[in-house]
Amino acid sequence: MSKTAADFRLDGIYTQRQDGFYMQRVKLPAGVISAGQARTVADVSTTFGQGTVHLTSRGSMEIHWLKEPDLPRIKQELAKTGLTSRGACGGAVRGITCGSQGAQGFPALESLAWRLHRHFTGNPRFERLPKKFKIGVEADIVGGRHLIQDVGLVLAGLADGRARYDVWIAGGLGRAPRPGFLLAGNLPEERIIPLIEAIVAVYVAHAPPPQRLKYVAAQLGQEELRRLIEAEPGYGEELPPVSGFTEHIIPPSAGRVRLILPVFAGNLTADQLRRIAEAADIHADGALMVTANQDIALLLAAGADPDAVAAELRAGTGLSAVVGSHRILRVCPGSHECRMGLAATREVAALVADAVPEALLGLEWAVSGCQNSCSQPQLAGVGIVAARLSADAGGTKSPRFDIYRRRQAGLGEKVHEGLTSEELVATLMGID
Repeated sequence: MSKTAADFRLDGIYTQRQDGFYMQRVKLPAGVISAGQARTVADVSTTFGQGTVHLTSRGSMEIHWLKEPDLPRIKQELAKTGLTSRGACGGAVRGITCGSQGAQGFPALESLAWRLHRHFTGNPRFERLPKKFKIGVEADIVGGRHLIQDVGLVLAGLADGRARYDVWIAGGLGRAPRPGFLLAGNLPEERIIPLIEAIVAVYVAHAPPPQRLKYVAAQLGQEELRRLIEAEPGYGEELPPVSGFTEHIIPPSAGRVRLILPVFAGNLTADQLRRIAEAADIHADGALMVTANQDIALLLAAGADPDAVAAELRAGTGLSAVVGSHRILRVCPGSHECRMGLAATREVAALVADAVPEALLGLEWAVSGCQNSCSQPQLAGVGIVAARLSADAGGTKSPRFDIYRRRQAGLGEKVHEGLTSEELVATLMGID
């Protein structure tokens, strides 16, 4: 039986802009991957693609430039080290994201991410949904990422080894950005999976394809959506407490240094990823993290010398590792590979880096090649979106850009629209 486009997407595969080529996305719960798994991704990219790996703003990895006959073998190679792409694209519960990897409570967040990943990935009850269903776990509300998920879980407290969460729902970006709202507060972790199941059941019953949960919230209103969810039989169910050994890979951060490798536009070579994996094996307990800002992070083992590790990484990868704050510039693949892309996002990002005054580069930046907003521009201090193509007098089409500005909690507001590339640069140089 031949595969449909929906079948490909459920296996985490999209067609690229270039005919005959595919992108394979790999789900990483909370952005965590072992050094051995990272080498597998690098090897797959080298063997079947063009030796490049893209880091996404949801903490996953993408391998581009793949051919259809190789896709089954690629799935097998990933599975050998416990990696999966099932549900990484299409109408399914997507990868469990986390923008709080540096938080003290991250081990609890990572553990929950793994439990959610195991429960929803490949489960036919949560596939072939009207559209994608996104879940994020966060330590706090500062970054706003809880507002853009179908279900955003924010750590409310840790006591006696038991985590409790505030649950936000029905958020999303795209052409009609809508912040999520608080559904329930201070729930024990044992309530989370049944609650998400209830939310999905209501979503499937009330959302026509290709709409997301935010559509249901807009149509029915928050209170009616809340009532429907609370009426689901499993809404108040509480699962047995989890017991046994810890489930997180990343250890507690106390006494350890977090080293960040900023990666321009999230693009690594396979060789760079291998070198980082080697460093992780030696200096970071064999694990690394893809951050929500498309960088790589290592939580160094106690006693490791950050300067020495940074020098080793720079010599091996050409990347300059940093401790603490660094420039944030999220960039989607845009028209370089994505069929939806309206602009060459890496070129736009390079313009930003070159033209904007140094003082402004301390802001958080994001560049999105279309209104799908995969780089989360409405959560950046300055977000740039290629909103449409416009033809000049000679019929040549070029992108027009909107600018978003986020100065407080919530989603950023559109402050400029319909700018040419030249107007974009001029406007950004004077942005306050």
